[in-house]
Amino acid sequence: MKKWLQMTAVSVVLLLSACAPNFQQEDRVVQEKDDENNEKAIIPKYKISENFYRTIMPFEPSEARGMVVNNLNTRYDIHEFETGLMRIAQNSFDTNKYVFKEGQYLDSQTVASWLSRKYTAEQLKDKEMKEEDNVGLNPVDPGKGDLHDRNKKNPIYLAHILEHNYLEEVNGKKGTYQLGGVVIGLALNSVHYYRLEDYGAVYETKIDHAELEREGKKIAGEVVKRLRQMEELKSVPITIALFEQESRSSVTPGNFFAYAEVPRGSSNLGGWQEVRENYVLFPSSEAEQNHRDDMTWFSNFKQDVEEYFPNFNGVVGKGFYLDGQLQDLNINIPIQFYGKSEAIGFTQYVTGLVMEHFPAYVSVQVSVSSVNGQEALIVRKPNQDEPFVHVYQ
Repeated sequence: MKKWLQMTAVSVVLLLSACAPNFQQEDRVVQEKDDENNEKAIIPKYKISENFYRTIMPFEPSEARGMVVNNLNTRYDIHEFETGLMRIAQNSFDTNKYVFKEGQYLDSQTVASWLSRKYTAEQLKDKEMKEEDNVGLNPVDPGKGDLHDRNKKNPIYLAHILEHNYLEEVNGKKGTYQLGGVVIGLALNSVHYYRLEDYGAVYETKIDHAELEREGKKIAGEVVKRLRQMEELKSVPITIALFEQESRSSVTPGNFFAYAEVPRGSSNLGGWQEVRENYVLFPSSEAEQNHRDDMTWFSNFKQDVEEYFPNFNGVVGKGFYLDGQLQDLNINIPIQFYGKSEAIGFTQYVTGLVMEHFPAYVSVQVSVSSVNGQEALIVRKPNQDEPFVHVYQ
């Protein structure tokens, strides 16, 4: 047991050492703003993974930072919308050539105005607004007739707009970076929530995916036209992606389902590319029906965990699928321990089950927790013979 604990401690030190940035290897560069306004910046040479972009420092927050928290339904959607958009970006912008910066061109006022509904001439007059301010991308609510019917026929499609910027090195100017491309994420509602009166009951209407996709692509075309009217963005390549967020009650996030690339200087969206990503809860009827083999592996794992604690049935997993193939499986096991030795023993037992039950090509992460917080973390990367195991002290 003592030897196992020593090996765990060594593995933790090695992991932390491998992931610690080497601050002696930072690139000190110049970020071009315009012909007369350049800024000094730092780009770390170290990347923790080929799947991540280096980030220009000092970190400059987005002009619309924080709005995503209020506009998306769950923290799962918030996280997936942001990280998923970075995955989409990799189709257009190489992680070895481009560096990441939060969006700087769409401020909170612009995003809020674009997320509103379009108004009729009468509504504009009532609101004392000018026609040039009538920039909402969501459909008009005619303001007459039954409220339920109006919301079902004219739901809010667009929930949020997220902008990411990608910088590239200027040809012939080593160490000088400029804007090389923009990636825009459009978060779309799978469920439209509405009230008949202020602070009244909340009603909902589901939005069919085909309808959502059709309207999302229309909105995307209009967004690109507006971006091209901005002096800084009139010629850079733009990638725009559609994200379908889940309902407020969902315990899994939504997913991106399509993206399009707009060439440099053009306002025309190229052909839309399908994105086949989705998350599946284990256990669930969806997993049983659509991913039977994966459900079998998970069920066998869950059953063996419950043999260790016969009255326990709290094993829950979230699987990430790409092109129909399970890529990552994150499992949570909340359980009550009566001592650290029991937690260590259980962690060793679960580590063996991970290696026994799940195929080598799947990345598996198991978090063991109790009322006292995190107890242990087990990570098995694809084709890894020895998992990383850490028992929290």
